[in-house]
Amino acid sequence: MQIKDKILLITGGTGSFGNAVLSQFLHTDHFREIRILSRDEKKQDDLRKKVNNNKVKFYLGDVRDVNSIDAAIKGVDYIFHAAALKQVPSCEFFPMEAVKTNIIGTDNVLSIAEKYEVKKVVVLSTDKAAYPINAMGMSKAMMEKVMVAKSRNLDDTKTIFCGTRYGNVMASRGSVIPLFVEQIKSGKPITITDPNMTRFMMTLENAVDLVLYAFENGNQGDLFVQKSPACTIEVLAKALNSLYNSNSEIKIIGTRHGEKTFETLVNREDMVKAEDCGNYFRIPADNRDLNYEQYFSEGDIKLTELEEYHSNNTEIFDVEAMKQLLLKLPLIRKDIYGEEINKYFDL
Repeated sequence: MQIKDKILLITGGTGSFGNAVLSQFLHTDHFREIRILSRDEKKQDDLRKKVNNNKVKFYLGDVRDVNSIDAAIKGVDYIFHAAALKQVPSCEFFPMEAVKTNIIGTDNVLSIAEKYEVKKVVVLSTDKAAYPINAMGMSKAMMEKVMVAKSRNLDDTKTIFCGTRYGNVMASRGSVIPLFVEQIKSGKPITITDPNMTRFMMTLENAVDLVLYAFENGNQGDLFVQKSPACTIEVLAKALNSLYNSNSEIKIIGTRHGEKTFETLVNREDMVKAEDCGNYFRIPADNRDLNYEQYFSEGDIKLTELEEYHSNNTEIFDVEAMKQLLLKLPLIRKDIYGEEINKYFDL
């Protein structure tokens, strides 16, 4: 794919994902211009000063507002749509805010992208969208449905809509690893919700690789999932305790609003049609129309035989394996080895 002279837009681009994409492409000949669209002027100003590069253009706006994103999208070749409300308890208490950003905001971005014939849009989803039980997951599941529904009305010659679904991004803003590290450093107990709770573990590099894989290989309505290891929250806490030479107490505080014991990346219904691409699953769009009876003659026996792909049946890391994975994080390497790794723009 020739992208040297193209323009990329990252919605929610001052977040962890946008930070990682900028770090990867800023000093290469990939993309002539990278636009950042977000609503937080302070984060934009901080990032602008740290980047200090004319290749990056900043647009203040909210995906909820069609008019504020129109100018940012006009002239763009590709979009990584990362703008979202992602904090589970916040969405649980304010579900309509999740609807406005994650569902309506996505519809706005896709509609304007179609209007200006953007070549490809990759929307970023989450494991919480598979069998969702909380408002955040439900809004992300609907976001995926919006992407697939809008893709049905397009051909592959102008604009392609596709997506990714991934698990926890380790040490991303608002995630549990920085919290555990701060608790250890402060001599406080490490507070975990349920010691047996499992979560997929991905680095920011993994997340960017997944989006780039979708960017390179995505067809109309495709959804891509990266195969990832998982661990229990107790193992994560013990691994960090060991790395920091700490004996911090591990305190169980109980499950938060809307949390699952394990997360699913590919549900059974999707596994029936999923294509195994090695390190990834490709889930093609369901392109049946409203005349369902034309497609149904008998039930699919495979649906009862298959198991979903979740954080309890993937590769489960023990303490030693988690320590090695954690040591890939700049945050951890700085604390443990004193390495000043300016890999990302620390805001």
